[in-house]
Amino acid sequence: MQPTGGSVGAFIAAVTPERRRRDAETLTALMQEVSGREPVLWGTIIGFGACHYRYPTGTEGDMGLLGFAPRKAASTIYLVDGVDAHREALSGLGPHTSSVACVYIKDLEKVDLDVLRGILERSLAWAEAGGTDQMQLTVTG
Repeated sequence: MQPTGGSVGAFIAAVTPERRRRDAETLTALMQEVSGREPVLWGTIIGFGACHYRYPTGTEGDMGLLGFAPRKAASTIYLVDGVDAHREALSGLGPHTSSVACVYIKDLEKVDLDVLRGILERSLAWAEAGGTDQMQLTVTG
């Protein structure tokens, strides 16, 4: 995946429904604060920073260090270190669902933003430390 350019502000302004747009504005501010990086569009994902990943199998690519996508059903938050690394913290987050590397939040006003901030900070620190033997990361932006 590569940054696609475009205006993050215009992208967010077009997000529906209104609750998802509000959540996108909040997540953008939070991730920008946590990462110290400007938001960039990666297709329909708003990313902060960039890294190159490589698995032992040889699979490799690029992605944001932190990122989310404001989907109609829920905001999807991407965690480069995976959801399992945050199981304990996620138990205190509030209403959400998850998959291997994504947390889905339908209404950001119903979750604990301090818990979310901690999850994002730990995920970013893991990525900036270079990942693990199972997924090596190199920060590129």
